[in-house]
Amino acid sequence: MAERKIGSEKIYDGVVVKLRKDKVVTERGVETYREIISHGGGACVLAVKDGKILLEKQYRYAYGEEIYEIPAGKRDKGEDFFVTAKRELEEETGLIPTNLKKITEIYPTPGYTDEVIGIFYADKFEDGKINFDDTEDLISEWVAIDEVYKMVEEGIIKDSKTLIALLWYKSGLKI
Repeated sequence: MAERKIGSEKIYDGVVVKLRKDKVVTERGVETYREIISHGGGACVLAVKDGKILLEKQYRYAYGEEIYEIPAGKRDKGEDFFVTAKRELEEETGLIPTNLKKITEIYPTPGYTDEVIGIFYADKFEDGKINFDDTEDLISEWVAIDEVYKMVEEGIIKDSKTLIALLWYKSGLKI
């Protein structure tokens, strides 16, 4: 199944996202519109050490609350997911992963965005240097694995990329 684009209108061209309205023809020949948010994607790292998982608590304006996530960040244009994951982990936590492994790539909201997030795992680190963006305000904390899964069960962790990484870890799937 596929849809064929027959027109496109740029609606918004921002720093983080772009919005366009595409006119498409479905396989049944029906003309309709698709509003698409373009986003460069990002990467996140499930960091595990000494029976603990590294979580970040960060205020997310769109939700109006602080949420728990694994370290993550936006990908620079054309940047490899591995580079993004390594850079963001060091910038936000001061940790340089020495055994970074890719778990998977996900489409967080495929109904209206082309965003892709690379999910990574690391359990060996060297010391690096924290270098937050001026707009970031977050707290990093190593949390016991059992406590992290309790946070999931209680609905405290709501972030999809974090939940997927934790599901992978708990399942024991190999990379």
